[in-house]
Amino acid sequence: MTPSLSELKAQGYGVLICGHGSRNRLAVEEFAQLAEGLRPRLAGIPVEHGYLEFAKPILRDSLDRLREQGVQRVLAVPAMLFAAGHAKNDIPSVLNTYSAETGLPIDYGRELGVDRLMIAAAGARIREALDQASSLALSDTLLVVVGRGSSDPDANSNVAKVTRMLVEGFGFGWGETVYSGVTFPLVEPGLRHVVRLGFRRIVVFPYFLFSGVLVSRIRQHTDLVAADHPETEFLSASYLGDHPLVLDTFLERVAEVLGGEAVMNCSLCKYRAQVLGFEDEVGLAQASHHHHVEGLTDGCDLCERECTGACQPDGVPLPLGISASSHDHSHQHGHSHGHETSHDHSHGHDHSHDHGHHPYPHAEHPLGPKTLRSGAAKYEANDAET
Repeated sequence: MTPSLSELKAQGYGVLICGHGSRNRLAVEEFAQLAEGLRPRLAGIPVEHGYLEFAKPILRDSLDRLREQGVQRVLAVPAMLFAAGHAKNDIPSVLNTYSAETGLPIDYGRELGVDRLMIAAAGARIREALDQASSLALSDTLLVVVGRGSSDPDANSNVAKVTRMLVEGFGFGWGETVYSGVTFPLVEPGLRHVVRLGFRRIVVFPYFLFSGVLVSRIRQHTDLVAADHPETEFLSASYLGDHPLVLDTFLERVAEVLGGEAVMNCSLCKYRAQVLGFEDEVGLAQASHHHHVEGLTDGCDLCERECTGACQPDGVPLPLGISASSHDHSHQHGHSHGHETSHDHSHGHDHSHDHGHHPYPHAEHPLGPKTLRSGAAKYEANDAET
């Protein structure tokens, strides 16, 4: 039986919400607000939050804060929509190292995942956008869900499942899934394809927890396509944010850790199974690759709080100092799941390959990362031919 909140407090438990971090000050503020929203729901139990990169406090500092408050065991929950490299590898690597150095037990929860509450929260954001628009039959509307994009096909496939759940739940005329980076199709080429289907309205929904560079990029690329197709109405739905149902999902993840039920999907995990096209990544060593930007808050000062892409004249606000052709930002290598954080995918292998990045096999796909270098000219040409 899951202990009550009073029992958890008496047993010295604390909760750590593990985030990625962002140069975007608005995104960092929103993440802090989410953690603040969880505190009254976990009355009396210390709750802290920390980041992997580009923001403070870093995870180690937040763990130090919990120890200073007398916490004797930590329940760590990854604030990640899906289990790709950050949830499977980077976060547990940091937690395992800290636990080994200090002796502090850390129980690791699973990602938010494809969940009924998360689907409901997404539906609420889409409904908000529809309610502010003119009346039009849902059968005349196409939904485009934008995922983060990862070099982990399992995480990418989960975005597609979210899309189908939303399309079938609302009864939209059609649904498509695109991604903001790493994989394919990217937002702009994806939208240029779906607009040809002839639907009167397209709703673009970024399936993201918070604002950030990627959300700004989604808006910009949507506007580019919308400008070329005035006959189609484009609606931009808000990202998830700290919707109450999102907070409820975090509480469920904490309860799962306590009940020993925090199990990630391993049947399609490319680090455990021979997934089609990713066979050479089975057993890659677990290691975090964020040390070089851990706690780094310096960045572009052209935007006050939310990135507008002002630093990129072509309207593609890539991370500062990083080119689309040289960086796969997903950092995927290990896997940790279950009740303890000690599980990984190392299997005795030693992999040292330049900052730990494994090459994404489809980086040159014509609808993927390659398009960030070539621009939209070829899609305009294709439109003119059809």
